[in-house]
Amino acid sequence: MRNRKSILPFLIAILLLLFLAWIIRTNFPSLSTKSTSGGESAQPHAGPPDIYPDPVRTPGATNPDITQENIRQTICNPRWSTKSIRPEESYTHRLKVEQIGEYGYSDSRLKDYEEDHFIPLELGGNPTDPKNLWPEPFETSIPDGGAHAKDKVENYLHAEVCSGSLTLEQAQREIAEDWYRVYQASVPH
Repeated sequence: MRNRKSILPFLIAILLLLFLAWIIRTNFPSLSTKSTSGGESAQPHAGPPDIYPDPVRTPGATNPDITQENIRQTICNPRWSTKSIRPEESYTHRLKVEQIGEYGYSDSRLKDYEEDHFIPLELGGNPTDPKNLWPEPFETSIPDGGAHAKDKVENYLHAEVCSGSLTLEQAQREIAEDWYRVYQASVPH
């Protein structure tokens, strides 16, 4: 009899915690997180799915030659150019053709896509890793969701890094997590 009395408050506490967790998850879904394949928590994107690359095929990749310590000699140096590391057009053209098929786009016209560096070269993105390149549509389901809008985010974040307002790693994370959220919140349009 004595053991039952000591277990009863413990069981009641567990039931109350489970009930509280259910209430929070039901009424505040933004507080709960979904697990991604990498085990990290993911927030919903600010834009529709067609403006983002497939996170499995194109999660983004960084260039190990560009670091926070050398940005004054590389990406923030006015004499440095992405042309110095940009891959040959023959490479990106072949990759664009392959990836349009892999992505299953119904529109297969190459001119409707830019083979884009998800983490851009001017933010230390890897120039040749296929995990950092994807066929980004110029036209999407929203007027400001295509390649031209993302280019504005790239320029904005580059300026923030070079001014010291953001670290290179912060800018890379912001563009990879949700470039469109940055576009909506910070880029004049």
